[in-house]
Amino acid sequence: MRSLATSVASVPLRAPVMTASGTAGYGDELAAYGDLSDLGAVVTKSLAAFAWPGNPAPRVASSGEHMVNAVGLSGPGVSAWRENDLPALQRVGATVVASLWGRNVQEFADAAALLRGADVVAVEVNASCPNLESRREIFAHSPAATAEIVDASKAAGVPRWAKLSPNTPLLLEVARAAIDAGAEALVLVNTVLGLVIDIEARRPTLGNVGGGVSGPGLLPVALRAVYECREAFPDTAIVGVGGVRAGEHVVALLMAGANAVEVGTATFADPRAPWRVQRELGKWMTSHGVTCLSELIGAAHG
Repeated sequence: MRSLATSVASVPLRAPVMTASGTAGYGDELAAYGDLSDLGAVVTKSLAAFAWPGNPAPRVASSGEHMVNAVGLSGPGVSAWRENDLPALQRVGATVVASLWGRNVQEFADAAALLRGADVVAVEVNASCPNLESRREIFAHSPAATAEIVDASKAAGVPRWAKLSPNTPLLLEVARAAIDAGAEALVLVNTVLGLVIDIEARRPTLGNVGGGVSGPGLLPVALRAVYECREAFPDTAIVGVGGVRAGEHVVALLMAGANAVEVGTATFADPRAPWRVQRELGKWMTSHGVTCLSELIGAAHG
């Protein structure tokens, strides 16, 4: 007998594999490919307190096995999401984590307040977006700014998970600030910065010039971030995300110190990826005599 059950701090999950924000839509878009109630949770695309059109097209480009995106956090806003998308997730029994974003601290607070009372188990505070009050610097590049938006998001009334950026040498300082501000968990990591050039047009491919790189190469980045944060914060829950496309990748992130993982870009090539990855994890556990995830979590640490 084996168990895939885990928990992210105070949030129990039936399984460790979740969808990653921005890769599975807002509602039950993936329901045609698998039972959403079998996954640990569905993490929504980031929602603001208002509808937002996002960046100019083109927004997505390929770079080998990787994707570079500058979608710009387009979305319908929390209120429209609660009315039009959340009910579909409720009908299929999905566990829901809502990702929130804003352009300043007050907008995070506004989005969180609009989410209060919704059927979600946690909010993922997307700290990897520009802070318009600080010359468009990324919140997650500043310990103080990260602390402010994590604190502001308490208005949702549910546990807060801080999703952090790997594009800073201050990751541990930012993580500490998020924890001190009330984050129950760290989500590691968001995309790395990148650029694609259209060599025929002789200009950047994306309408926003640069974007975020995701795909297989992000796995080592995520592993290092998870490992270092587990060393630094042994009592804090961690969700690993980046480059996961096989069950063995989940095992590696768990051993680095993650309590759960998210599958993102792999879903674009294979919409069944979250379920396939979870099945592969189960098979690996069986073949290695592992009966519960606690045997794996943090196992790479001495």
